[in-house]
Amino acid sequence: MSLFITFEGIEGCGKSTQSKALKRRLSRRGFPVLLVKEPGSTAVGRVARRLLKHKLEIDLDPATELFLFEVARAQLVAEVIRPALKEDRIVICDRYGESTLAYQGYGRGLDLEMIRSINEVATGGLQPDLIILPDLDVGEGLRRKGAASDKDRFEREEISFHRRVREGYLEMAHADAERWLLIDATLSRREMGELIWKRVQRTLAEVGSP
Repeated sequence: MSLFITFEGIEGCGKSTQSKALKRRLSRRGFPVLLVKEPGSTAVGRVARRLLKHKLEIDLDPATELFLFEVARAQLVAEVIRPALKEDRIVICDRYGESTLAYQGYGRGLDLEMIRSINEVATGGLQPDLIILPDLDVGEGLRRKGAASDKDRFEREEISFHRRVREGYLEMAHADAERWLLIDATLSRREMGELIWKRVQRTLAEVGSP
């Protein structure tokens, strides 16, 4: 049974921690599961990640930023995600197309419909079955990320940028509540994990139903 799950969210919300925890939980129960990350998990993605997440003072135009993410995404879908789904594996992706809508659309101000169209091309129309969004106050999320010297390009953005990103995520989640799981990221890791697992079990049952 193939299943495609993505984790989204602002900086410091705990999505990466929870995506790894979900992979472990599924693996322990005998599910064939693969965890991938955007941008990354392919040679192309790793090159794009160095450009996008660097700590150097290199200015990237928002459109350049958009296309770098989409190039990495297209390669990830073609090289890793689609083949794994064809093998009836569960694929967990740490960020996907909704990140681009949130960051480059709501955050940078690029046209949302344009981004949706480019996402469609990059992914070949592949949509996640479930999108998990741990929601957290922007200030708390940035505090969790640590000292300013350790922050990457996105973490160093003005707080107003991160607030727009969060608002974008919440707007998308409320518009498609059947596919999104919105959880309170101030809960303990264990409590968050239990909420996620409960929803994943439901989704597995739905996908496995005749």
